[in-house]
Amino acid sequence: MEVAHGLNGHTLAILLHILLFVYWLGGDLGVYYASRFIIKPELQPESRAIAAKIMVGCDMAPRVSLILFGASGLTLMFYGPLGDEFFLTGWMLALAWVGTLSWLTVSLLEARGGDSRRGHVYHRADLYVRWLLSLALVAVGAYALVAAEPFGVETNPKWLGGKVLAYGLCVFCGVMIRRALRPFGPAFGALLTTGSTPEVEDGIQGSIRRSEPWVYGIWAMVVLAAVLGVIKPGTAAF
Repeated sequence: MEVAHGLNGHTLAILLHILLFVYWLGGDLGVYYASRFIIKPELQPESRAIAAKIMVGCDMAPRVSLILFGASGLTLMFYGPLGDEFFLTGWMLALAWVGTLSWLTVSLLEARGGDSRRGHVYHRADLYVRWLLSLALVAVGAYALVAAEPFGVETNPKWLGGKVLAYGLCVFCGVMIRRALRPFGPAFGALLTTGSTPEVEDGIQGSIRRSEPWVYGIWAMVVLAAVLGVIKPGTAAF
């Protein structure tokens, strides 16, 4: 029996999707581990500052992976059987990648801009994209789950609707993490300039603690999306 070898569009799309999943979840675990040192008041501010730098550096992997995950999934659909069922065209895929790379550029500029005026502009733009995208993805995913033949597809793609819904909830959880961490920056700046006080520690620890449920939510949704993509319950494997 001969086994076909070689790379094609579908194989590369699968590889990219797997790499994004690995770097997303793995990088997020690194961020979480570094945060355990930031909230320790017994450590010197300099040591906590190093932990914060490690946390920010590790966060780049999940930041990039989250943004690319949607376009990666569309690429996987385009080169697979679902591409024909959903009438995906090359132009649609190209537009999706243009939009995704534009969003990635804004997000990276935000990370580089820091607390500057330009950084705040990029932050608001990135936040608007995340809000709109999370609402759209949740709506589309929920529709695919409840409709008998979503978008005219007859092969029961409810697993795909669940995966889209999980991705949308990941984006939403990321927005809520940002909201929870709003007090962190000023509190951590005060720690480095004036030292530790009960108010400073409350701002640091409180913001990180409030963000943790949303972090766990992202982990659960990423794993759920991976399981749905592999098992494809309710339909034949592609």
